[in-house]
Amino acid sequence: MKYVKIEFEDESQYESLKKTKKHHGLTWKGMLLQAQKQLDSAPDTE
Repeated sequence: MKYVKIEFEDESQYESLKKTKKHHGLTWKGMLLQAQKQLDSAPDTE
């Protein structure tokens, strides 16, 4: 099993992400997978 450690600049960043996670019924892993899905489906801007 692999682990990811994230350090937030301030408490408000963490609380904001935690609120979004809870609102959508996701785990932290689910949040990362959803972000990857969104990023991979977005058109490249380069």
